[in-house]
Amino acid sequence: MLYWTLVFLVVAIIAGALGFGGIAGASAGIAQILFFIFLVFLVISLVAGLMRRAG
Repeated sequence: MLYWTLVFLVVAIIAGALGFGGIAGASAGIAQILFFIFLVFLVISLVAGLMRRAG
């Protein structure tokens, strides 16, 4: 998932540099959403790992 976040971020940067504001904004928004989903999954997996060790 982090790979797709970086792909959309690169697309947003390139589109922004070329002057395509709408595409850049949409790609940046998708990258941001994917990044936050990645963070949520990371926290869930860390908590699950700690619970498994404690149990």
